[in-house]
Amino acid sequence: MENQKEFMFLFRMEPSNKQPTAAQIATMQKEWGEFIGSIALQAKLVSTSRIGFEGNLIYKDGRIENNINVSNNEILSGNMVVKSSSLKDATEMAKGCPILTLGGSVEVRNVIPMES
Repeated sequence: MENQKEFMFLFRMEPSNKQPTAAQIATMQKEWGEFIGSIALQAKLVSTSRIGFEGNLIYKDGRIENNINVSNNEILSGNMVVKSSSLKDATEMAKGCPILTLGGSVEVRNVIPMES
């Protein structure tokens, strides 16, 4: 896997107060497991995590608000870091993401390592 770079998938979706049924949850878990598993089997998975719905926003004036950011009526719900040779290839990988079938979106961004 020469010239592999890291790319982050940012998963966003509209917040909902509707609770999914047990069958819907089982289906979602299966689809996410298959999506993540297929990337892991290619040795391209670096990490993945879900993001909770509780949080604080801290503003430059020091004010803290017990809330999460909602932008364009979407919230950030998780992320995944993958290895890929290019943005184009990483984007192709992201097209199989189950969040798309739920009406959400995936943003694919390159990861820039921090210099120490």
